[in-house]
Amino acid sequence: LKFIFGPSAVPALDLVDQRSVTRVRSPSGRTLYQVLGSSGKLYTCYSSCHFCTCPAFGFSVLQKSESLLCKHILAVYLSQAMGACQELSVSEEQLTNILLAEEEDEG
Repeated sequence: LKFIFGPSAVPALDLVDQRSVTRVRSPSGRTLYQVLGSSGKLYTCYSSCHFCTCPAFGFSVLQKSESLLCKHILAVYLSQAMGACQELSVSEEQLTNILLAEEEDEG
């Protein structure tokens, strides 16, 4: 994994080991992932479109094209493969609030 994903591999595995990845689902079937980062901040990840709200994703992946993904997205993919995601069912309104909170943090 380290050969393919570089420096993101070990921190991502640490996040999986700490069970830091939560799959958030609404009754309509919409799904997103929240990852509790090593700094204690909660990041929202969308595996369907390969996106994370962390600064490293914005800088290293989107701006510089130095990486394919950040440790949070890799942790989501690894936890999916290993069946190690926490599960959280929320209402449509709660999911909307999560998405709007992310938008406010960015804006």
